[in-house]
Amino acid sequence: MIAQILINFFTLMVLHAISDFALQSEAMAKGKNRHNITEAPKGQKYMPCWHWWLSAHALISGGLMYLITGNIFIGLIETAVHFTLDFLKCDNRTNPNQDQALHILSIIIYSILLVI
Repeated sequence: MIAQILINFFTLMVLHAISDFALQSEAMAKGKNRHNITEAPKGQKYMPCWHWWLSAHALISGGLMYLITGNIFIGLIETAVHFTLDFLKCDNRTNPNQDQALHILSIIIYSILLVI
């Protein structure tokens, strides 16, 4: 049981590194923050799109979690948790270190839930 939790934890940490760092473009990292005002294309009026960027980022994380674990509930929970944690970080309610610590805590919980 402990060995499986450790395997789950390592696998999900690799997934987190891929989704939160490697797959997150600079445009997404900036675009998901509602306080970053981006320029509208020439001839268009500015429209806030942060919620699309943040949702896409959370869906990438949750979707990969589902694909790796095969558990749709873990994938859905991760999508909601990731959206919430990143929203709080972008709103300066948490800092980047707290954000990552909370992501790791959620991964620990998922790692355990997958074996019980």
